[in-house]
Amino acid sequence: MPSELEAGANVEQSAGPLDVEQLPSPVPSSISKTAVGDNGHHVAIDKPYSVYTHKEKWLIVCIASCAAFFSPFTASIYFPTIPVISRDFHKSVELINLTVTMYMVMQGLSPMFWGTLSDRWGRRPMMFACLVTLSLSCIGLALVPTSAYWLLMLLRCLQATGSASTIALGAGIIGDITTPDERGGFFGLFILGALVGPSFGPVIGGALAQGLGWRSIFWFLCICSAVCGLGLFLFLPETLRSIVGDGSITAGWIYTHPISIIDRHRDVEGSNELLPRNPFKNPLLLFTYPEVSVLLFFNGTIYAVMYGVTASLSVIFEKVYPHLNQTDVGLCFLAMGGGMLVGSLFSGRFMDAYYRKIRDDLIRQTGTDSEKDTDPRAVEKDPSFPIERARLHILPWVVFVYIACVIGYGWALQSKVTIAVPLILQFIIGVTVLTVLNSIQTLLVDMMPNQGSSITACNNVVRCLMGAGMVSIINPMLVALGDGWTYVILGGLCVLVSPLLYIEIQWGPFWRERRQRMHQ
Repeated sequence: MPSELEAGANVEQSAGPLDVEQLPSPVPSSISKTAVGDNGHHVAIDKPYSVYTHKEKWLIVCIASCAAFFSPFTASIYFPTIPVISRDFHKSVELINLTVTMYMVMQGLSPMFWGTLSDRWGRRPMMFACLVTLSLSCIGLALVPTSAYWLLMLLRCLQATGSASTIALGAGIIGDITTPDERGGFFGLFILGALVGPSFGPVIGGALAQGLGWRSIFWFLCICSAVCGLGLFLFLPETLRSIVGDGSITAGWIYTHPISIIDRHRDVEGSNELLPRNPFKNPLLLFTYPEVSVLLFFNGTIYAVMYGVTASLSVIFEKVYPHLNQTDVGLCFLAMGGGMLVGSLFSGRFMDAYYRKIRDDLIRQTGTDSEKDTDPRAVEKDPSFPIERARLHILPWVVFVYIACVIGYGWALQSKVTIAVPLILQFIIGVTVLTVLNSIQTLLVDMMPNQGSSITACNNVVRCLMGAGMVSIINPMLVALGDGWTYVILGGLCVLVSPLLYIEIQWGPFWRERRQRMHQ
């Protein structure tokens, strides 16, 4: 009977003919196939998973990260203008806050639509359509009459539809061009763009609203999204493997970037094999997989608590530190953004290094058995490969630090200590929350490599809906309980969901193998 690893290798061999002379040298990113040598042992033959070089992948991910930046940035730049808009529209602050809640609801739901389309029809056209939608909605918001509250609400929903889906589409791009042992580092850079928006948005929004009026923030967003959309149209290549394979296949005009700053993949003769075109799949079915739903709920809770810290910052700091003006309060958001920047630089690299360590240890163990294939890609494809442990092993300690800082942050504000203390705690919260979100997002794409955008859309739904719920209750909690006990409760929520990490590491492989057997 052939071993599971040999079966995985045979599946790889059956994908198509292998011509050694056609392999590029050097290989920018490799995926190994196996052949049987004269001595009867398996011999690994490198074949590129993607023809893009490492630097070219970074460039593609940077473009995607710039687009993903608009999802949270468009939400947070609006916060400083809420009191002014409330006065101009002659509506209560609660009604204007409802536009924030509806934005977050649409921010969660719309990627389910765009992400599913991109998994079938391509990343590039859907990403461009999202940015066009965002730009046009911003024009409408900049011109909306103050007598039309309903139109403000409608345009905010349309704005969320355009901006939010860029995160799901960018995650799909990373899944298309990267292998699992390098994916964490790329996700660290990508998710940075999506998470620093809440830090920079209020600073820029407050400055624009104070100097030019609240309508200026929408003109600013319109210009920025149009410039990003133009850059994407000119430079971003299509990456969906069912359309362009490993990047070496030329598709139709809609998938072609007019100005090529990434030339190598046209000179490299990669594999001309296409994956089958993905059929339309209901992304809601992903919620029925326990290994996925456990991760989504845990991730959503961690994100919601972080959003509670961010959403309440302005109110708390103005109360605790009354000497701060509006600009000073806006600058306080940068502490968490700085922590996220540091987290993005180190978390992904550490995660990739540990992934390779586990893989190499398994290769050494199987290498003692001449009947087993020691090809790295065959080892990774084996259902028994502990991908959950490889991605989540450090998170229990990270979550412990996160919880301690959240609770300490609340009591520091309650005690009205020097402002340096809550800012330092915000920085550490930023480092730890990005490490958690990056690890979970990478694992989700690892588990669903052919539905990268759809699984990210599901992640976005849970995060945004739980974040919207947190925004709706954080201020009443602060009024009723005070700063200290409010954040004790938020830390307690994280404690309650922490066992889900253990459940995922212990039971996730069993659930994943069962799902894979059902779909074979």
